[in-house]
Amino acid sequence: MTAAAKRSLLAGLRWTSLRLRLVVVFALVALTAAVSASGIAYWLNREAVLTRTQDAALGDFRQEMQNRAASLPLHPTKDDLQNAAVQMASSSPGYSVLLVDKRDGDKPIVGNSNLDTFTLDNVPLSLQQQVNRRQPSEAGNTYPYHLFWQRTSIRGTPYLVAGTRIIGGGPTGYMLKSLDQERQDLNSLAWSLGIATGLALVGSALLAQAAATTVLRPVQRLGDAARKLGEGKLDTRLVVSGTDELADLSRTFNRAAISLEKKVADMSAREESSRRFVADMSHELRTPLTAITAVAEVLEDEADSLDPMIAPAVHLVVSETRRLNDLVENLMEVTRFDAGTARLVLDTVDVADQVTACIDARAWLDAVDLDAERGMMVRLDPRRLDVILANLIGNALKHGGSPVRVAVRTDGDELVIEVRDHGPGIPEDVLPHVFDRFYKASASRPRSEGSGLGLSIAMENAHIHGGDITAANSPDGDGAVFVLRLPRDAEELTRTARDRGADARDEEGDAT
Repeated sequence: MTAAAKRSLLAGLRWTSLRLRLVVVFALVALTAAVSASGIAYWLNREAVLTRTQDAALGDFRQEMQNRAASLPLHPTKDDLQNAAVQMASSSPGYSVLLVDKRDGDKPIVGNSNLDTFTLDNVPLSLQQQVNRRQPSEAGNTYPYHLFWQRTSIRGTPYLVAGTRIIGGGPTGYMLKSLDQERQDLNSLAWSLGIATGLALVGSALLAQAAATTVLRPVQRLGDAARKLGEGKLDTRLVVSGTDELADLSRTFNRAAISLEKKVADMSAREESSRRFVADMSHELRTPLTAITAVAEVLEDEADSLDPMIAPAVHLVVSETRRLNDLVENLMEVTRFDAGTARLVLDTVDVADQVTACIDARAWLDAVDLDAERGMMVRLDPRRLDVILANLIGNALKHGGSPVRVAVRTDGDELVIEVRDHGPGIPEDVLPHVFDRFYKASASRPRSEGSGLGLSIAMENAHIHGGDITAANSPDGDGAVFVLRLPRDAEELTRTARDRGADARDEEGDAT
């Protein structure tokens, strides 16, 4: 599986992904609609089935009570009741009949079509009371006794129980109709509706997946294109098809990419032109500066014999010439970094000897305290390390306070050099900018002799080694602390750079 396919799969599985949310929303809508429709259908069918069964049984029972129970003698015997109940139940199969009459002393006489399934104990007491209660005669009610029914459950089986009484004297009749078949039919309907709901849910998920794929594929392509654009592939474009909103979005992206590519190309051209100008200017300045520097050194040697009014001007010319020469050298170094032509020339050196040589060459031995053990061997570019140390120590001497302390130690595979001064420290608003080019905190300091490039060049030299420099104020409030971290062996870094260059050349050859 490719990396892009894995990213797409993981993106589809995340809860925050649009695809998953779309599928969930579709599923919830389908589930709600299916459950609602199934519930309404089940309720309507249940009422229709029960009402139809109930009306048929009650109508037949009423008719049988009128035809058979009403034709019984005024004081029927138990056999009369029994025969009538059997005839009533047999004429309309599906329910049992119970006939009850009373003798003197209110002793009941019961006739039952099936003693095993239907007795007076199966009739709810509330229904018996309602059946035997004489109803008041009103305009809309001319009969003293009515037919009443009730749904009940006997030993887990649903039944319809109904009862009525013969008007003008006669037995009271009860009917027991099993609703188990209707329950089974309704259970089958419920299972069918449940299966239909599940199928609707699965179908909605598949539909949502299809819709998400259709909608999100252009969005995914747009995201991939934006990612490539962010990685610097400014020639990335989208294939536009259709006239919908996503097509308009793709066209907008292409227009933005074209505009961005043009602006970046213009900026790169201007930057390249600026670098070329600085490089050419620095190169052209070196020849006259060499001559001027030679003349300035001669004037400096003769300054003591010159007119006292002229000597200060000579010293000023000499110092400014040296400052201009340093500026030109720094500009050329910056240009090499910007052009990517700066390279490491590695050598194995003793760090203590290297730091001592740097301090001694600039006559800083009296102003710098060195804490470094001999024998600490590292592999790096000695010239660039000298530039870093000269800038860090020189900056501490110029803007900090003596004595400046330089401590050297190792931390795992890193070389750590700490330069600490005893000056006023670095203002908090200046700290983020100390390594910026041409930045000088002139508002809080006298006029600086530096160019504002020293710390920037030191940082570039640290980066080319694969290291870094940090600046902070001392925790005890006494001076600033610059910490240089370099790998103890920069050989791996240069080897990796060579490998990347070789791979780039191979890719270019393959492309051609």
